Amino acid sequence: MNVPEKVPVVPVRGSVIYPTMVMPIDAGRKLSVNAIDAALERDRVVLIVAQRDKEVEEPGPDDLFTTGTVCNILRMRKNPDGSVQVLVQCFARARVKKFERADGHLEAEVEALKDELGNEIEVKALYREVKERFSELLKEGKYVAPDVAQFIQNLEDPAQLADYIAFHMDFKLEDKQKILELPTVAERLKRVLALLNTELELIETQRRIQQQVKEEIDRNQREYFLREQMKAIQRELHGEEGEEEVEEFRKKIEALNLPEAVRKEAERELNRLSRMHPDSAEAAVIRTYLDWIVNLPWNKRTEDNLDIERAKKILDEDHYGLEKVKDRVLEYLAVRKLKAERAKRGEIPEEEVNKGPILLFVGPPGVGKTSIAKSIARALGRKYVRVSLGGARDESDIRGHRRTYIGAMPGRIIQGLRQAGTKNPVFLLDEVDKMGQSFQGDPAAALLEVLDPAQNKEFVDHYLGVPFDLSEVMFIATANFPQLIPAPLMDRMELIEFTSYLEDEKLQIAKRYLLPRQLKENGLTERQVKITDAALRRLITHYTREAGVRNLEREIGSLLRKAARRILEEGKKRIRITEKDLEKYLGPPRYLPETEAREPQVGVATGMYYTPVGGDIMFVEVSVMPGKGQLILTGQLGDVMKESARAALTYAKKNAERFGIPLEKFEKSDIHIHVPAGAIPKEGPSAGVAITSALVSALTEVPVRHDIAMTGEITLTGRVLPIGGVREKVLGARRAGIREVILPKQNEPDLKDIPRHLQKDMTFHFVENLDEVLDLAIVGGLEALEARAKKPRRTRKKEARAVARA
Repeated sequence: MNVPEKVPVVPVRGSVIYPTMVMPIDAGRKLSVNAIDAALERDRVVLIVAQRDKEVEEPGPDDLFTTGTVCNILRMRKNPDGSVQVLVQCFARARVKKFERADGHLEAEVEALKDELGNEIEVKALYREVKERFSELLKEGKYVAPDVAQFIQNLEDPAQLADYIAFHMDFKLEDKQKILELPTVAERLKRVLALLNTELELIETQRRIQQQVKEEIDRNQREYFLREQMKAIQRELHGEEGEEEVEEFRKKIEALNLPEAVRKEAERELNRLSRMHPDSAEAAVIRTYLDWIVNLPWNKRTEDNLDIERAKKILDEDHYGLEKVKDRVLEYLAVRKLKAERAKRGEIPEEEVNKGPILLFVGPPGVGKTSIAKSIARALGRKYVRVSLGGARDESDIRGHRRTYIGAMPGRIIQGLRQAGTKNPVFLLDEVDKMGQSFQGDPAAALLEVLDPAQNKEFVDHYLGVPFDLSEVMFIATANFPQLIPAPLMDRMELIEFTSYLEDEKLQIAKRYLLPRQLKENGLTERQVKITDAALRRLITHYTREAGVRNLEREIGSLLRKAARRILEEGKKRIRITEKDLEKYLGPPRYLPETEAREPQVGVATGMYYTPVGGDIMFVEVSVMPGKGQLILTGQLGDVMKESARAALTYAKKNAERFGIPLEKFEKSDIHIHVPAGAIPKEGPSAGVAITSALVSALTEVPVRHDIAMTGEITLTGRVLPIGGVREKVLGARRAGIREVILPKQNEPDLKDIPRHLQKDMTFHFVENLDEVLDLAIVGGLEALEARAKKPRRTRKKEARAVARA
């Protein structure tokens, strides 16, 4: 039958029809019904083409394949619902040159495709191979209707064999369409053979999987029966209690979703327990071990609260000051939030989000190192665990004991995590600088793995013997003396320094936290007792000397207890405690801060010092007396301070002629340098400029100004080097009434640590050499010293005697 140049198109879904087939087709879509009607009005020929996507209801040219089958309509029947049923006979393959839209349907310009055989011998071989594979498929259980299977096996035409197998097998639509499009019979047979081989492999794989599943089920059933028998035996031997305990452990282990290594170890120990008598000693050891395993937070964690404003509010509520620490916590929150957002977008792995920082808080006692850690946990919404390492001398304190020992337990890290109940708590390692060493190992070395982000993902406690992930824990360590921490351990932590509180900060802490807390502890209310700000300030300066506020809280508590007694004994309803009342309640002041000298003095300079409890001024006194050229140093001076005194003496000798000091004076005089108070040890290089000023003053008998304080290290050539503790020293000088301070030039940036309102009425001189220091510190400056050198020696002696009498 000839193929017309233009034919109506009937799209079909999910199927491909091949030549020589006689097929019934149901057409319900208007597009198809119209195409069939158009064909019946002409020569009853249609082109049946498969849709690319069967979900498309109204297919256009782009939704159809470009190769189809030309069919002759043998019979048609219309249904009441408007759909039609047609019986078609397919007689040719055709390629669409062009699709056109006609009256409610698609038309196609087509070109008939010739059916070429290909290599005759190859076709015969392929024909036989395809038949064999089809027969194998039927034997393997592939379902094809018996009459269809018989029909296909009886086919002798290779082209028909390829087409009919392709139509009746459940190949993919694309594969069926490809077979329709191939130009030669040989190619079509090859394609069908490949698809049949794939189908055979799938059936073989499916059978193998089924066999494996069957074997697994059989094995599970066998294990189940054996386990039930074991239970019966156990019940006979040990009663119901031991069996119930083992089952309870088994359920808990299954529910925990443990890592593979942990699960295997737990199951091994559980199987051992099931074979033991419940009252045996070994069973008690295994029971304790399994109890630890099932009660550790392997996969339990709290969600971090990443609200930065909320965290800032909580930190400010709990602590006054400590801005560096608060900033670091807020920075961590900000980074954590950004990481979480990136992980959500798939830019970084999920485990990167949970890595916690390892912070080291260093500072004197009582400044809030431990308490701020608790606030950090509250701000993050995490659990809080504190472990004190002061006095820990054994490596097993950290790593635990091996289970071979009687009474073995996990280390403090694992114990803390069990106490927290989550795997990402804020974990405080308190007093890490106070760990000791013994023949049993060094706990600081054991901490190296715990505090190393690269290693602690698989921390192995000796007791557990299996890895536990510590990478999500936020470790915070505290120390008073960082120099006592081993360098490798120090290298793993980020140091944040806590300085001593200023007087103003202590006053605010006392008003906001200490006083309300002590009122509550002593059964008082704010209406009953009022302590004035002046009284609190005097309590800070004259009754306590500390970096933190612990003693201050004790003194406030002592005040309130005495006030409570007066309320009860004297029947008073309200007591007001002023600055003048402190001596009545607490006795005379325990500490009297130094104050500036009343007038300039020869050989006395005002220095500044710093201790962990704050800064203050000190007087350096130098006396020159007849002798043999000895340098006498008193006042419990340390080695560094003694060296500063010798350097000052060398500087004075080198500049003797310039300052009018006779060289024989050094040989015939003893020089005595004393730094009160004598009972307090003193150390450090920062008194160098004060010693030099006092020494030059004593040797030249020109007084040093009393209203200026100074600090700085010196060299033999007269350079002034930077020192530490500037903030505390300056505030100590201010407290003593001094408003003019000499500081090394390189310490100028340190002034930013001093609140601006405390700098307002103060003058700072930044110097680089001793000439500048002497010009500021000596009455009359360098001019007075150099002018003295120009005077005759007799005149200088008379002036010296006059100064001595004065």
